[in-house]
Amino acid sequence: MTKILLLITLFFLSLSGVEIPTMKAKIHPFHKNIELNAKIIQLPNAKQSIMSQVSGHIEQYFVKEGQRVKKGQKIVLIESILISKMTAEFVSQKKQLQAQEKNYKATLSLYKKGMTSLQELNQQSIKKDELLAKLNALKSQLKTLGINTMRLKKASADFILYAHSDGIVSRILQPQHSSISQNSQIISLVKEKAYYLKSFVPLEYASQVKIGQKIVINPNGKLIISHITQILPKVDEDTQRIVLLSSIEESAQNLFINSYIPATLYFSNSKSLVGVPKSALSFFNNEWVVFIPKEEEHHEKHDEKHEDEEHEDEEHEHEGHEVPYEIRVVKIVASDENFIGILGLETGEEYVSDKSYYVKSMMLKSSLGEHGH
Repeated sequence: MTKILLLITLFFLSLSGVEIPTMKAKIHPFHKNIELNAKIIQLPNAKQSIMSQVSGHIEQYFVKEGQRVKKGQKIVLIESILISKMTAEFVSQKKQLQAQEKNYKATLSLYKKGMTSLQELNQQSIKKDELLAKLNALKSQLKTLGINTMRLKKASADFILYAHSDGIVSRILQPQHSSISQNSQIISLVKEKAYYLKSFVPLEYASQVKIGQKIVINPNGKLIISHITQILPKVDEDTQRIVLLSSIEESAQNLFINSYIPATLYFSNSKSLVGVPKSALSFFNNEWVVFIPKEEEHHEKHDEKHEDEEHEDEEHEHEGHEVPYEIRVVKIVASDENFIGILGLETGEEYVSDKSYYVKSMMLKSSLGEHGH
């Protein structure tokens, strides 16, 4: 018995120097996605149509037929009312958030002086979080369209379409100064020895599949993003599924032709949920959980951070090595490449964002100590 208690004591002492990072829960936009089977293929001299992602008016072409272009090169300038509205809303939301952050700081200062209530402070915090969630959702939409919000200072109707990959301009399909709709084909691009994904989608998703949607694969631990360039008109006879071709835009190293690989298709529509990094989740007692700092422990740590280490060690001995975290069971409802959308955690709540395996070990060791008693 004494040996077990000694091991537990040594374990907690070893963790005392480990910094457990925490974050406050925030809203994150998640795109609906499904898992697919896909096949790596190569199409020599493959043609790719560059599509317009918005409706508008073609103002200027930056390329000519027969010209070789590089990935990321400017293709065409489109004037779009939709972009004008989105950028105006983003600038407005950003200013509102800045004003609300000032209100929150002012209220926090008054609260610390005892001049306002905790309820008022919480209301200001909720308003700030709501504005931040709206701004992040709009930022995600603009980012999808290739608009750098860091440089966005004022509303603009200008939308520049860039080349998705290297190639040669085969044809310009829409004349300059013409009006176009969303998903209109603008330029035909020829790619030499291009790598493609051939993905197989269940028929039930036929109405949701669109040109330009993202398909992600993860060979050898490296994320590779592709975009749908073609939806084949015939259903695959063997699988009875829709066949999609998506161009792989990154380096195709370590990809093997005709090999099958899991893939994830992301649809255009999105929903906003509380999102946490994948490193925050832990599987504990047959349930998915995140770890929450205990409120009492959190305040004690903040108030007593300048006390000497010997006094802290004595307190921990008397507390019986109580773990300063509690378990919060959550439900996984969405995911993307980096984040997991969950139910069971509110915005603004603090949680362990990484090294959750340390906390899990602490829980298990603490439980072992309790059984030892």
